[in-house]
Order: sequence, then structure tokens, then C-alpha cells
Amino acid sequence: MTKHILDYFKLVTVSISEAKKKFSCLLALTESGKDVVITRHGVPVVRIVRLQNPNKRVFGSMKEQIAPGDEFFDPLPEEELALWESP
Repeated sequence: MTKHILDYFKLVTVSISEAKKKFSCLLALTESGKDVVITRHGVPVVRIVRLQNPNKRVFGSMKEQIAPGDEFFDPLPEEELALWESP
């Protein structure tokens, strides 16, 4: 299988106009591990990088790190309840 020229580079640089035309391709590049820099008149403006763990949310993962205060369980004041219940 022949490698594409972009396979040899970790960083890809494109102009804003090129980024508008090929945004889906740029996202695919970032998903494959490439960083994309978008330039305006040759000056780097923004960098698109892949999220490290995009789907790694685990329910209860902060259980021992945060906890609501006791006031969290107190009844709401009547004025606030009225705001929640009004249409």
C-alpha cells in the first residue's frame, strides 16, 4: 500500500480558505493523530488537535474527589420553588 505524503508529517498547515473547503478532511487528519494549523495570510491562527480521551467518561469517577455540602439537601425557599413551578 502506498503512503500518502501527509502520512510523513505530524503537523499539517493550511490557509483559512483551504480549511473551509476541506474541513471534513482536516477533522479526519486530527482523528488519525495529525495536528492541523490554520493560517491567515501565512500567520498561524489556530491549531486543531485530537482530544486525548474523547469518550472516556466514567460515571462516578469523581466520587471520592467531590461531594455536595449538607445545604444541598435542604428544601428550597418558597420564592425559588415558585420560579421552578411557574410556566
